Amino acid sequence: MSQFRFARISLILAALGLTAAPAMLGMTAVHAEEKAAAAPEAPKDTVRPEIFKLIDPAQIKDLMAAKNYAEVKNRIDQSAAMPNLTPFESFVLNQMRVQVGSATSDNALMLPALEAMIDSGRLAPKDKTNFIEAVGNIYYTSKDFDKAIVWFNRYQTETGNATKVRPQLLRAYFFKNDYPTVKTEVLKDVAAAEQAGTAPTSDELALLGNVGIKSKDNALYLQAVEYLVKYYPTEAYWFDLLNRTRGKPNYNQRLDLDVLRMKALVVPGRMEADDYSDLAELALLGGFYTEAKNALDKGFPNGQMGSGPDGAKRKKLHEQAVKGAADDAKNIGSGEASAAKSKDGVGLVNLGYAYVTMGQFDHGLELMNKGIAKGVLKNPEDAKLRLGYAYVMAGRKDDAIKTLQTVTGNDGRGDLARYWIMWAKNPSAPAAPAEK
Repeated sequence: MSQFRFARISLILAALGLTAAPAMLGMTAVHAEEKAAAAPEAPKDTVRPEIFKLIDPAQIKDLMAAKNYAEVKNRIDQSAAMPNLTPFESFVLNQMRVQVGSATSDNALMLPALEAMIDSGRLAPKDKTNFIEAVGNIYYTSKDFDKAIVWFNRYQTETGNATKVRPQLLRAYFFKNDYPTVKTEVLKDVAAAEQAGTAPTSDELALLGNVGIKSKDNALYLQAVEYLVKYYPTEAYWFDLLNRTRGKPNYNQRLDLDVLRMKALVVPGRMEADDYSDLAELALLGGFYTEAKNALDKGFPNGQMGSGPDGAKRKKLHEQAVKGAADDAKNIGSGEASAAKSKDGVGLVNLGYAYVTMGQFDHGLELMNKGIAKGVLKNPEDAKLRLGYAYVMAGRKDDAIKTLQTVTGNDGRGDLARYWIMWAKNPSAPAAPAEK
């Protein structure tokens, strides 16, 4: 969970002059001769001599400097016990309560005084909203999230600023376990940001993911990770996204090879030896010998295939891949005529992709397009998906995006198409390899 900087109450007090003695706010005593000449009602911005004597600014300053807070509180209490306090006298005493409460971290003393000052009508508009924000932050850090929400909402209402305290507001809902509200509000923010052509904040997207975890909503968590990959891509986010996609309830295992291909390109640093072994095995089943050989060479440098049954299996796979890759290098073109005669375009698609894995992108993409145009009888959308990421591998971003945007499917295929589009748009996507 990200940390937020809250407005420190001491800084706000300093800005308003509340860390100094009350005289800083123009407090003066009303002496007997002045009272005689004045109207029966006490002047608004003065205090009576008997109160002034207790809270004389010079004396309070010395007491505060000596950290004799108990005596300051005692004088405040004595003053507050005086009959018929004027609004200004109450305001001054509340200032002092805030001052002492801030110095002693006594929220029980400070918060009621702050709230009374806010509602006194004596604060300038900017000072009032600063105090409202401070009250919300104090309640938040005190883990009184219900009251924090009230004050953050009040801040938004009175300032018209819907963004400044929104991170704290959303986290207040989160920490009081109101996950539905957080989900609704964050998704609303994400939609607004996307409509405006800007990126949602990474903090809100991370919060959305935490809501998914806390509420055991795997679909929401995956949605949050996808947003993070889209706007703040890291290898860790990509790795999490691809792994969890394979765990979705409607995922079809026939796409395992497609997922492994993307992992090998996007998160090579997270690929384990077994991942490369699985990639090679599935590629061999599809007749993609060069792809299988390259995977095993990356996963097991210098031909070190390991020991035991797994090592023997990998060694056999490697031998098949090496032999098949060498044969393709010499004779792959001989299969084009028969693939072209077939009524099913899948042969051309697969042959074209084999060329792509060999670095012969232009010819490979040409064959794949011909195969799709002819018509692929089984899972034709799979062929479009593979053409799309073949374009990515060839560095033809615009063609890749155009093709992938047409891919449909709710079994993992549509997800992979979106992911490849995100990768193609990412500036870190690799440039086109040299044609061989």
